[in-house]
Amino acid sequence: MAKIEIKNFNLYYADFHALKNININIEEKRVTAVVGPSGCGKSTLLKSINRINDIIEGIHTTGEINIAGSNTYDEGVDVNLLRRNVGIVFQRPNPFPISIYENVAFGLKVNRIASRKSVVDETVEKSLKDVLLWNDIKDKLRKSALSLTLEQQQRLCIARVIAVTPQIILLDEPCSSLDPIATRRIEELMIKLKDKYTIVIVTHNMQQAARVSHDTAFMLLGQLVEFDKTEKIFTNPSKKETDDYVTGRFG
Repeated sequence: MAKIEIKNFNLYYADFHALKNININIEEKRVTAVVGPSGCGKSTLLKSINRINDIIEGIHTTGEINIAGSNTYDEGVDVNLLRRNVGIVFQRPNPFPISIYENVAFGLKVNRIASRKSVVDETVEKSLKDVLLWNDIKDKLRKSALSLTLEQQQRLCIARVIAVTPQIILLDEPCSSLDPIATRRIEELMIKLKDKYTIVIVTHNMQQAARVSHDTAFMLLGQLVEFDKTEKIFTNPSKKETDDYVTGRFG
């Protein structure tokens, strides 16, 4: 069974048909890249998976997004629990203006996952170790998260997500504000984390998609044009539109 199964999914901003009949199966514990030109619906699709789009006025949807066999758009779904299980990291790091420690502990406390200090301490340490940040900041946990570099802030945001033990991590252009060295480090982190999590990344960077993902979806004008193993998408795509995009003839 696919970890994420998107079936006949459509999304509308009022009268604008933004996502058109999307069908895709995303496998567990793999990195799936979603690529395509600006405005093609990549981020809209990503944010539909954990229903962050719900907060935008005028949105309505049809079809299904099933996670582990359950439709997240069914009536009565606990959206807060969904977003805990499907964490998202945005383009620009968005740490809270509180301490590094409290950033990572935030979800534990808000979701009442842990309150005992020893458990919170252990989870904060483990999460920061998982994102390879612990050794750099273990003596600075009470300092403001805003004092970190952009790369460290992005790692911290990922640590904040994984502290609540999600099943899926969504990454929306996570390296767009980072320099090439920091980008490489975040990519290495993605490769490490895929052993524990199902990861979906939206990126404009074709080289990044080729480096980190197992599977790639190409979108154009709100439609899924092609979805296949990354190597095939970049070396022998089935659709001319895909070939034109990955070879730089448009987009």
